[in-house]
Amino acid sequence: MAILKHIASKNADYGEAERYLIFQHDEYTQKPILDENGHMLIREEYYLDGINCDPFTFAAECQETNAYFHKNQSYNDIKSHHYIISFDPKDRDEHGLTGELAQQLGVEYAKENFPGHQALVCTHTDGHNGSGNIHVHIVINSIRKYDTKPQPYMEFDRDSKAGYKHHLSDRYRIYLKQKVMDMCTANGLNQVDLLTPAERKISEKEYWAKRRGQKKLDKHNAQLEKKGLTPRQTTFQTEKQYLRDAIDTVASQAISQEDFSRLLSEKYNITFKVRRGRYSYLHPNRSKYITGRSLGTLYEEKHLLQIFQENSTSQITENPVPDISQVVNSSTPTVSAYTATTTEAPHTFLFIKSDLRLVTDLQHCIKAQQSQAYAQKVKLSNLKMMAQTVAYVQEHGFQSKADLDAALSDASAQSTDARNTLKSTENTLKNVNEQIHYTGQYLANKSIYSDYRKSRNKEKFYDDHRAELTLYESALRILKEKSQGNKLPTLKMLREEKNRLTELQTMQREDFNARREHERELRTVCSNVDIILRTSQVQNRQHEHTQEKS
Repeated sequence: MAILKHIASKNADYGEAERYLIFQHDEYTQKPILDENGHMLIREEYYLDGINCDPFTFAAECQETNAYFHKNQSYNDIKSHHYIISFDPKDRDEHGLTGELAQQLGVEYAKENFPGHQALVCTHTDGHNGSGNIHVHIVINSIRKYDTKPQPYMEFDRDSKAGYKHHLSDRYRIYLKQKVMDMCTANGLNQVDLLTPAERKISEKEYWAKRRGQKKLDKHNAQLEKKGLTPRQTTFQTEKQYLRDAIDTVASQAISQEDFSRLLSEKYNITFKVRRGRYSYLHPNRSKYITGRSLGTLYEEKHLLQIFQENSTSQITENPVPDISQVVNSSTPTVSAYTATTTEAPHTFLFIKSDLRLVTDLQHCIKAQQSQAYAQKVKLSNLKMMAQTVAYVQEHGFQSKADLDAALSDASAQSTDARNTLKSTENTLKNVNEQIHYTGQYLANKSIYSDYRKSRNKEKFYDDHRAELTLYESALRILKEKSQGNKLPTLKMLREEKNRLTELQTMQREDFNARREHERELRTVCSNVDIILRTSQVQNRQHEHTQEKS
């Protein structure tokens, strides 16, 4: 399979790209390999061509183009773009891919997809890490030298005009990957779908981090073995790979998001977070979350929810649950372990929203009564939600209907308390903001008031500065009213108090949102249980009526 990589460079030395393509470099340090005389060694086999430039004067011509258009003069400007097309190592033996053919394909690809740019196209046949795969490097100047015809992937008119920079949009990136796939298919080379997200995504950065880490670990283990010690770890594991392994293990056991989060925390000290349907994981040694998207599709919401559902269904099949009517009608109330978390401090309250939804009441659903197909679809969805509701009741320790109602009542009360606390903080913050406003107004006009006190003709001075003095007096009056006879706070104190209240407000808002979602989820569970019981009662009456007739 061929893959496409992209690297944006801010290096103003275009000659460095030429040197990398022509001379041998260390794959770890990216530094040139020197002979005993300190001279760089030429690569054993390479093919080099230039597009809209001479390949051996690429650097000078790019500098001329930049100067002509007055672009790429800043340190932070992206000076060049480096694309790498790596072919499958099997293509050499199975499909007769050679360096000459790969270079030809690379030149055609660069002319078609980077029109108007000065470009270097160079093919290496040595492969990476001894893999022997043939790969093509395409280095282009970020400034377009010539006007071109508008292309389907271009978003703006300037993307086809000379003097403007290379704009790699999402549409353009997809287009380039599709062209690589088409090129390999047309030439009978191995290829996979590059547009489908990887199940386990290994980025270039992670790949090199693993290589460097493994090299250091091997060196350390060699020193231990010399001392007669046995190394405890022989394979280096990146932080992302630690997360993948932990998630794979926990996901095979968890039956819900809550269970998944608990197991990750207990077994691997990994913090799990869901925000707007996006899963994120916090490694024990990090302070920043890693998204499931960066790990691969196997670690995102869609796949994991499916796994949880399969585990839950399997568990219900292997361990049949008691009759739901017996569970929710038991007269012995107990305290739910889940409800106990609602007594924690606002900043420690943890709630992970599940995908539980309301069961549709078919008796009052007009659309279901009008369409048999829709009714069948709703029935299947209801069966799924009923199974999840039963699993939810068991997982959170609800042993009776009274217990479930008590948990809902408690959650509702705590949600109300959290809302009232948040409102109180918001009112206090509003008052502090007013004090900051009037303190600023007071300080801005204080010097004028001081001059007024020192003036000999106060009436004339007051008439000349009536607006400023009025603002000063009104600000002072309001500040005294708010201080209630105490010393007026300084502007620094007020700003510190504002920062503290803002942080508190954010924490309390998150706490309120979590408790409100918790309350809504419990209401959904209660509603589903009521419908399940009502359905069970109707079925029992129908069964009794059938027996009487028989």
